[in-house]
Amino acid sequence: MDLLLQGHVTLTDDEGRDEDYEVLRVLEMDGRHYVLLMSLLDPEEEPLILRVEGSVEDDDASLCGIEDDEEWERVAEAFDTLMVEWDDLS
Repeated sequence: MDLLLQGHVTLTDDEGRDEDYEVLRVLEMDGRHYVLLMSLLDPEEEPLILRVEGSVEDDDASLCGIEDDEEWERVAEAFDTLMVEWDDLS
């Protein structure tokens, strides 16, 4: 999970291909952590939002998709708000 704090992660798809992503933001909400990732291979691709499973402090955390539509909507809205605030500071 230290890689999240360093800003880059590598994800492996179902076919075993690796792709590098930049961590744009990490968010804690409702006791869970989420990450907003941008593909380094294709920066025009829609950013990914994934949930962090396991302990953020320990090195046994993993990233997984958000299955629940309501949870995804809440997290996406929170990231949208953070990104707008971030843009306003620039």
